[in-house]
Amino acid sequence: MPFVLDASVTLCWAFCDEDHPVAGRALARIRTEEAVVPSLWWFEVRNILIVNERRKRLTESDTAAFLRDLSRLCIRQDRDPDEAEVLRLARRRRLSVYDAAYLELARREGLALATLDADLVKSARAERVPLLG
Repeated sequence: MPFVLDASVTLCWAFCDEDHPVAGRALARIRTEEAVVPSLWWFEVRNILIVNERRKRLTESDTAAFLRDLSRLCIRQDRDPDEAEVLRLARRRRLSVYDAAYLELARREGLALATLDADLVKSARAERVPLLG
């Protein structure tokens, strides 16, 4: 069954020193199941990679290899958020609009959410959105 993948889980895969059980379960699932992401995920992932290049945690070739590997996974970008619902969730749960976009997507599609963000986990539970792991 598909699941919503957020950038925090995705980027865990890029760094060998960042290991988390939720990220491991998401990686295992994405090998056989589709992940769904809001369109902002594309920018978030690349921004975090560039920031870590600047911090000398990654090289350009590390980034290129990670993005190549990521492109081989079954990740579908959702480009149709329910704007009113994203804003409602951001206001109601005191989330960034970015985090609310992941929550809205999971809720709208009835999918589990894979995240390492504590506020997003708390909000997902409050909204009765299932969490991966």
